[in-house]
Amino acid sequence: MAASARPSAVRQVQMSSASGRGLGVLLVGLAAFAAGTTVCGQDIERAPIHYSSAEPRNAVSQLKERLAKGETKLEFEPEHGYLRSLLRALDIPESSQVLVFSKTSLQRERISPKTPRAIYFNDEVMVGFCLRGQVIEISAVDDAIGTTYYTLEQSREEKSALERQTESCLLCHSSSTTQGIPGHLVRSVFVDRQGLPLLASGSYRTDHTSPIAERWGGWYVTGTSGQQTHMGNMISQGSRKPEEIENTEGVNVVDLKDRFTTAFYPTPHSDIVALMVLEHQVGMLNRLARAGMETRMALDYEKEFNKALGEPLDQESTSARSRIRSVGEAVVQYMLFRDEVRLTDRIQGTSSFEADFAARGPRDSKGRSLRDFDLKTRIFRYPCSYLIYSRAFDSLPSAVKDYVYTRLWEILNGRGTKKDDPILALEDREAILEILRDTKPGLPATWKVPTASR
Repeated sequence: MAASARPSAVRQVQMSSASGRGLGVLLVGLAAFAAGTTVCGQDIERAPIHYSSAEPRNAVSQLKERLAKGETKLEFEPEHGYLRSLLRALDIPESSQVLVFSKTSLQRERISPKTPRAIYFNDEVMVGFCLRGQVIEISAVDDAIGTTYYTLEQSREEKSALERQTESCLLCHSSSTTQGIPGHLVRSVFVDRQGLPLLASGSYRTDHTSPIAERWGGWYVTGTSGQQTHMGNMISQGSRKPEEIENTEGVNVVDLKDRFTTAFYPTPHSDIVALMVLEHQVGMLNRLARAGMETRMALDYEKEFNKALGEPLDQESTSARSRIRSVGEAVVQYMLFRDEVRLTDRIQGTSSFEADFAARGPRDSKGRSLRDFDLKTRIFRYPCSYLIYSRAFDSLPSAVKDYVYTRLWEILNGRGTKKDDPILALEDREAILEILRDTKPGLPATWKVPTASR
């Protein structure tokens, strides 16, 4: 949630944390900002996006409205400020807490292995918290502009106010690493005893396709992974690579109290299952945000192109439709967990996150949900992202949403025609189809016909 003080340095989940006091630090990234505010060469500050001036429509803007009307009030607590009250107001479970101790945030002076930064999330919002930090950092899925960023001053003396952040956050949140759209990034880095990333040792961008051995460098991890090693809970020295590391003391850790004062945080966990869900979610939300913004830009280009040629404004442009198919295909492939890494041992968390997450449903007539976990050979029991129910998916323009639905239907019915299509077992394809028919509003009419009848 925070911009790094190093303009292109490795970062953990980046969520903006720019307050007025921190803007001087951000000057180092002006070159990155200039290069990172375009999607396919189009400026996101211009039509049709108007990123900074657009009226946000998201869970945080809705909370701001409730606060302004006096319908909701945030309570300040001595140890955590507004954190716990904010999480309740946004319906974010405390069990989603994951902890990062690398200095890869704007509030880097507050972060170390003794004072890790906490991140909390649900399907729409991510919240970042630093001990004794000046602000709480927030990002939210938006209906029209992808991802939006906010800060909340941690001061009892001032009336609590959620402030939207634009330019400062885009330094890192809209760069080549997110393909020019406002988004997030999960990184695994080597970290020294002060929490400084050892950049010469390299880093790894993390999602559900990443080998477990390359994950969670700079993060605390509570939970067991059997014989599967990872980089979590590890303090590094010198330039070493995963294959050269024996992180015996960092794997299968279930208690962090000997590493820092866990009582400073709402929970003592940095649950391994929550980390795996967060990694998948960041990748999925980024692709959905890009699909939405690219499609809106492509349709605007198509309209202006037709106007210039004197053609009907709704006449389809080959180049515009190609752009829409491209971003839609990226959504489909990731949504069906193409190239997901195979687990070789059972993953087991330490908190209530697994149960809390699964309980959010929805469930079909047989009691099945896309939020059900497997954690033996893959993360979820049914390989289709639960974010198909999300605000990010539902707010997609129909041009790209229709493409995604068509491709999903083809693949789930065994009729995919592309060589890179995810290969799913028949029982998985049938289960996903049945679950979605029972639980997903707005499915195309063709989906409602049982497979055998076709």
